[in-house]
Amino acid sequence: MSEPTTQFEAEGLEPDEIPHLEHAIRLASIARDRGDQPFGAILVTPDGGIVEGLNSVETDGDPTGHAESNLVRAAVTTLPRDVVAASTLYTSTEPCAMCAGAIYWAGIPRVVFALGEDELIRIVRVHNSAPTLSLPSREVFARGGRETTVIGPVALPGAAGVHEGFWTEERA
Repeated sequence: MSEPTTQFEAEGLEPDEIPHLEHAIRLASIARDRGDQPFGAILVTPDGGIVEGLNSVETDGDPTGHAESNLVRAAVTTLPRDVVAASTLYTSTEPCAMCAGAIYWAGIPRVVFALGEDELIRIVRVHNSAPTLSLPSREVFARGGRETTVIGPVALPGAAGVHEGFWTEERA
């Protein structure tokens, strides 16, 4: 077995997975551009199929409309259970406790995220329109009865960049 040759391989991430994280970050930018919070996620199936999820908290007026929970709803209604259970979820930002629960209950076995929730909390601080919950996804998954592999944070410049200037007092 060869030694990891990049930072990403050392973290358990294959180089061909970086475009999936970049895709999730682009979706976060699209969500932001349409007036939603800047979060995006994709589910990649074993055969390379992709299901996308964007945040819709503002446009739908639904506080549960997070990118990952929207993605889980779409995936479980369009894909067979065994396909979901063999897929990987890539997300622009570490899943919150609610989304980690949805991911767990859907049976998704592997999650890869770019921006960590600790860094998101530093960016958002305690903002009226987006209260933070300091509960890492690994802690949520660790309480379950099946293993969920979590990789992240993966340092990609766009992950924090999509949040720049978004969480301002004007949004309160």
